[in-house]
Amino acid sequence: MTSGLRVALICNLKVNVSVGSDAPPDALAEYDSLETATALEEALIAGGHEVVLLEGDETLLDTVRRVAPDVCFNIAEGLRGDAREAQVPAVLEMLDIPYTGSKVLSQAISLDKGMAKRVWRDAGLPTPPFQVFRRADERLDPRLSFPLFVKPVHEGTGMGINDRSIVDSESRLRQQVRWVIQTYRQPALVEGYLPGREFTVGLIGNARFSGESRRNGLYDGRGFHLFPVLEIDAAVGAGRGVYNTASKSYDPGEDGAPLYLCPADIPVPLEAALKGLAVEAFEAIGALDVGRVDFRLGHDGRPYLLEINTLPGLNPRLSDLCIMAQAEGFDYTDLINEILDLALERYAEEGRTDRRVEELFQRSVVRVVAPAWKGL
Repeated sequence: MTSGLRVALICNLKVNVSVGSDAPPDALAEYDSLETATALEEALIAGGHEVVLLEGDETLLDTVRRVAPDVCFNIAEGLRGDAREAQVPAVLEMLDIPYTGSKVLSQAISLDKGMAKRVWRDAGLPTPPFQVFRRADERLDPRLSFPLFVKPVHEGTGMGINDRSIVDSESRLRQQVRWVIQTYRQPALVEGYLPGREFTVGLIGNARFSGESRRNGLYDGRGFHLFPVLEIDAAVGAGRGVYNTASKSYDPGEDGAPLYLCPADIPVPLEAALKGLAVEAFEAIGALDVGRVDFRLGHDGRPYLLEINTLPGLNPRLSDLCIMAQAEGFDYTDLINEILDLALERYAEEGRTDRRVEELFQRSVVRVVAPAWKGL
């Protein structure tokens, strides 16, 4: 574990984000709680670092230069625009300050569900047929057939998803598309509805060239560590069949929460397919360090890519990635510091850290050889 660095923890706290009176009720869902920021700060301090909390808003250009961090731990969602999650990475790239997670383009693609699906489709990866609607009266692509699923194209955390999102007629499709466009002020993504089980796969790591090895035994030959597959049964709880903001707001096991099953009870070939596709989807958009990839099974029983989150939630109680890590026995402090070390490793290989940071990284201690369950 690299220690002794000044780390700027960059976030957008819910309490500091203002929304208009006409904003949808889930407008703040993507932003982080003080609980999340505190947990991350404590984990980084436990890793031996000095931590400074910075808001990822208009003040960042000045505050980050004043703080002069060795590296930034970025969880900022951004405040506005169709590529808001790319705003903080763009500022840090301009200032040549190292940071965790995916870079500008990958963050922009990840947030744009339609663009991510185009990338995957062109890469030959399975994703449901789709269409992006900028107006409710656009002609429906004849390749799409009902039932269909409607959601905002530039949101996460289940925003804009409700019991009307699954549509079985053109009139209901137009109504829901119009509602999404008017309510969220962005296009609507319409895709073929998949009736099967829902899964999400979390991973950390970065691609390695053949023959390269990492500093510990945590990663596979490709350079990735895949957490146990998490199944989400949204038929249970407040989501009423859909995994949305309402269902995600409950603690696992609490009344109203969906049923979380981790590790998912699935055949080994399906597990391998989900994990393999997660890595391919991650690499296809150029993601780095950490991510989470969502799937549903189709009528044919095969997994199809829904979306990718390159800024996965890191709340130790609520976030899917943390649920998966906990199921594996991966300590939260270790997880957070491993994400930081992955970023430092990348920058050291690129020669983009100063000598002191590089020396600290090279002296880093091997923390985990493999989770205990691997040996069972």
